[in-house]
Amino acid sequence: MKKEKIFHYYAIFEPAVEGGYNVTFPSFPGCITFGMTFENAKEKAQEVLELWLEELQAQKMKIPTFSDYPIVYEIPVNVLSRK
Repeated sequence: MKKEKIFHYYAIFEPAVEGGYNVTFPSFPGCITFGMTFENAKEKAQEVLELWLEELQAQKMKIPTFSDYPIVYEIPVNVLSRK
């Protein structure tokens, strides 16, 4: 009997120039998706991550887990304009 586990991973949603959101996962470099709206991007993120994990399992590779929360912080920077 297979036992189901729920894993949680961080996704980064960045506004795309053409509209919508690009989504990446720090734990899975190269795992990328896109959605036209934030809700659509969240759905696509879950789909692509599930497929990514299935592929790791099929190749008998270890599924990474995380224990630390990332720190996201805004850094103010002074930029002098040249006139």
